[in-house]
Amino acid sequence: MTARITSALFVAQLTRRVFADGSFAAVERKGAEAAGAIFIVTRTRMGEVKLFSPAIQALAGDDGERRFMAEIIADDATLSLRWEREARFDPDFWVVEIETDAPERYLLIAED
Repeated sequence: MTARITSALFVAQLTRRVFADGSFAAVERKGAEAAGAIFIVTRTRMGEVKLFSPAIQALAGDDGERRFMAEIIADDATLSLRWEREARFDPDFWVVEIETDAPERYLLIAED
């Protein structure tokens, strides 16, 4: 099993890559530096919002790479409710928002 980079380093690398491609990224919530769960929100130019949450263990792989599972979110109110539930479960999570039509360019998407 390969060691996983810290959450803080993953977020820093992600935001730099997005900015380098001329797109926008923002850390909306800063979590635990070493191992906080990372959630990625994407917004396309057409207004579609997707949430990429950490992949479940069965889909995570053993190569140390972070994998994400996608879900379409109806609106910002639904997203806010999700953050409230997550904070009750684990207050050390990260939220990063990126504007891109191709999130797979930046994220490893787990296949179910």
